[in-house]
Amino acid sequence: MRKGSALLVDALENEGVDRIFGVPGEENLDFLESLRTSRIELVLTRHEQAAAFMAATHGRLTGKPGVCLATLGPGALNFSTGAAYAHLGAMPMILITGQKAVMSAKQARFQIVDIVASMKPLTKMTRQIVSAAAIPATVRDAFRVAMEERPGPVHLELPEDVAAEEVENASVIPVHPLERPLAHPAALDRAAEAILAAKRPLVMIGAAGSRPWLAEALSTFVVRTRLPFFNTQMGKGAVTGGSNLYMGTAALSEGDYVHEAVARADLIVAIGHDTVEKPPFLMNNGGGPHVVHVGYQSATVEQVYHPDIEVIGDIGTSVEALAERLEGRLSPDEGMIELRQKILARLNDRAKEDRFPVTPQRLVHDVRKVMPDDGIVCLDNGMYKIWFARNYRTHVANTLLLDNALATMGAGLPSAMMAAMLYPHRRVMAVCGDGGFMMNSQEMETAVRLRLNLVVVILNDSAYGMIRWKQAVDGFADFGMSFDNPDFVRYAQAYGAKGSRVTAVEDLVPTLEAAFAGGGVHLVDVPIDYSENTRVLVDELRNRAPGLECA
Repeated sequence: MRKGSALLVDALENEGVDRIFGVPGEENLDFLESLRTSRIELVLTRHEQAAAFMAATHGRLTGKPGVCLATLGPGALNFSTGAAYAHLGAMPMILITGQKAVMSAKQARFQIVDIVASMKPLTKMTRQIVSAAAIPATVRDAFRVAMEERPGPVHLELPEDVAAEEVENASVIPVHPLERPLAHPAALDRAAEAILAAKRPLVMIGAAGSRPWLAEALSTFVVRTRLPFFNTQMGKGAVTGGSNLYMGTAALSEGDYVHEAVARADLIVAIGHDTVEKPPFLMNNGGGPHVVHVGYQSATVEQVYHPDIEVIGDIGTSVEALAERLEGRLSPDEGMIELRQKILARLNDRAKEDRFPVTPQRLVHDVRKVMPDDGIVCLDNGMYKIWFARNYRTHVANTLLLDNALATMGAGLPSAMMAAMLYPHRRVMAVCGDGGFMMNSQEMETAVRLRLNLVVVILNDSAYGMIRWKQAVDGFADFGMSFDNPDFVRYAQAYGAKGSRVTAVEDLVPTLEAAFAGGGVHLVDVPIDYSENTRVLVDELRNRAPGLECA
């Protein structure tokens, strides 16, 4: 006889789960006891939201679902933002929550919320486990659904009486390989013909191009076809290594320097574009380049994205088949190559600006200087995200993690903690605004307790900087965006971490190097000057393109 809770642990072990992140409650105690004697490590966090962000990032970096645990009611509801983060960002994840006994109601409606209903719009599947005997099939199905394209979160609710129920003759279901359908040869032929007929084709790599298993296939495609490419924010880093074909990243929707390449192109091959991202360029009904959509699923037709040709199937296999059809048959557009030098030169402008507080361009330049090629930078959500997307060059896949889907604050520190756990021998840095950092700053204790090697950079402007910038751009008065901060150095020390404060621009690189060299968790407080937001992202770009909406 096996308890339902033990059977759930068996099923998770069968799926290869080695860690569960979360905050247990009374309704999880049977499961917790079964977990205690298993091979799975419980990573106790200080808030359920952070646990969900960590589990989602595990899915993003490995392609295998991360697992998080919460109790019923308030604990489960704290998963909501993390579930939406994974759902919009296409990150495989399993959320497990407790619930009161379903066969009795000795506490009436105390703490009971319909979590299955609340999770329905935030997940790919949500299900209450109704019997211990159903656990093996339910868990296998949950992992299958979470990993299938488009990946995302799955929620399972385990009532405490089902967890305690004893069952016999129940065994786990073997895991089978997940095969993805292949694109039809006729669709590949149509796409190849369109590319060959184009005079100035341009490749765009989107969020679905950043799946962990695609880096080699996409990098090989670029090398074989010699097609110039740019990427969306979440597609950044999908192609490994330096390339003289990289045109830039679309951090804005229009009017930026990379959009000169979009305007020049007569055909865009959009590989893995997911319209959940803020549009990297705007299609219109008349004029503009034609678009070939290469994806796991059909394109979601939007007002700003309506492709002319679609190649639907496994992206890795599709780009390999396209390369077979295109290799040696394309002539490089010299104008695009010349334009590349102009775009990158503009992005490098003022990268060594020596004024203090630090400017965004100098920040990105110095972070790139201290991070090795395989170092991982995890961004929270704020004004700096645009600067890192535009200016930070990646050389290894999945080394700049940012969120351009839900675009939630508070995820930067937990996602960096997950990266540090998965890659303990690589440099990992969280870059957070002071506003976003404080939304999950309690996880500094978790990072210290786990003995992680992690540098946390806090960009300090005592304001919700991105919204303050947008407020100014739209002509509103400066109102409701400013706050006071704690002494971040002492705050870090209170958790047992180390803390440093940058007081001169020339100290930024030495301070970051010392933080990495010292090991452990180290917070670096960096005052930031965001006046460049208006000078570059508004005035400079508007002067290039009058009437531009800076979105």
